[in-house]
Amino acid sequence: MEKFQRNIVAGLFVIIPILITVWIVRVVLDALIEFGRPLVTTLARTLQPTMPELSEMLLTSQFQWVAALLATLLLLYCLGALTTAMIGRRVLGAFDRLIARIPFVKMVYGATRKLMASFQEAPAGDRRVVLIEFPSPEMKALGLVTRTFRAADTGQELAAVYVPTTPNPTSGYMEIVPVERLVWLDWTANDAMNFIVSGGTLAPDTMNYARTAPREVAARATETAS
Repeated sequence: MEKFQRNIVAGLFVIIPILITVWIVRVVLDALIEFGRPLVTTLARTLQPTMPELSEMLLTSQFQWVAALLATLLLLYCLGALTTAMIGRRVLGAFDRLIARIPFVKMVYGATRKLMASFQEAPAGDRRVVLIEFPSPEMKALGLVTRTFRAADTGQELAAVYVPTTPNPTSGYMEIVPVERLVWLDWTANDAMNFIVSGGTLAPDTMNYARTAPREVAARATETAS
């Protein structure tokens, strides 16, 4: 009986990562497919008068699944290529201005846009991956600095730190932390995501735990690279 229980637990440790991976991939694929399904349906209706057989094939559930996914990926690629071009940036800027005129929608869209932009560029050139004292002074949590600013009353330099949860980094906490209380890590954002999603099993071999200034961390990383 004891051996049976051990094997059951060992089997759970094998199947749980697979189930979590399948669940995350399925959620992403379902979102992409639902986004691309109207495009495929519109294309099928357009082809109905001239190519009824192809139109009927596009409307079948199996083919529509694949076609919707491919259409969404193609659209995302085109959007990514468009945003790197001058005309694409102008179109995106016009769209942002249009969204800014819609109440409530501008709050959600603007906050999401700023969050995504903060993940692409480090604030003020400093490294973004930090440890903060959370949820108690005796414990530390991994976070990403999204911006830095100063307190209006004391002049103290503060940092907005997003603390993702494991294994789903899209949910988390927003903490306001004094910069001098941060532990700056020489990790990349990809290192941080691997650490969070894997529950700490995937991580660089070393980690700063005491408080160090960002410049000291950057200098140490440069020396290591050289």
